[in-house]
Amino acid sequence: MTSSTEDRTDGVGGADAGAAGERRRRGPGTADAGAKIAAGRVGRPHGLDGSFHVTGAIARLLRMGVEVEVGGTARRIEHRGGTDQRPLLRLQGVGDRDAALALRGMEIAVAAEQAPSLEEGEWWAHQLVGCEVSDGGRRVGTVVRLVELPSCEALEVSRERGRALLVPMVKDAIRSIDAKGRAIEIDLGFLGEEA
Repeated sequence: MTSSTEDRTDGVGGADAGAAGERRRRGPGTADAGAKIAAGRVGRPHGLDGSFHVTGAIARLLRMGVEVEVGGTARRIEHRGGTDQRPLLRLQGVGDRDAALALRGMEIAVAAEQAPSLEEGEWWAHQLVGCEVSDGGRRVGTVVRLVELPSCEALEVSRERGRALLVPMVKDAIRSIDAKGRAIEIDLGFLGEEA
């Protein structure tokens, strides 16, 4: 999943490793070498040739010819159909409905090196998960995942006390992101929290 901080006028925003998958986040460069990016899960079979629906898909990662990992096995995408919202895939070595059914529910991962390049100010979600979150030097918590909201994506921040904090991926809520330094600076005041 990728994410970016964007200007929003509706006051709601968010950040691409939430429940829906790994999406592109605004940040520098490309994804980390050696990392795997969750691109979705194998859904129900489609037809008799081994094709299947992808749930929670990150469509831009699922291109013809890309090698993905499913159940610990590397397989090349032989066919890509459907839409970006509801992609259909057929993988090398998955030749019938029963083979597709055996993979149902398994994660589809793509090597970070095969992921499309990101623009300045974009990050992959896995680059943000685990970052320490603070406000003006005061530690707030740690990013545990990215969540897709109706109008944007948000960082889910685990705190030592109290319930998790959702931080929309908008410029008013996030002052800075240093993915390499594993640090994110937010504005608790904007979120209606005490600083």
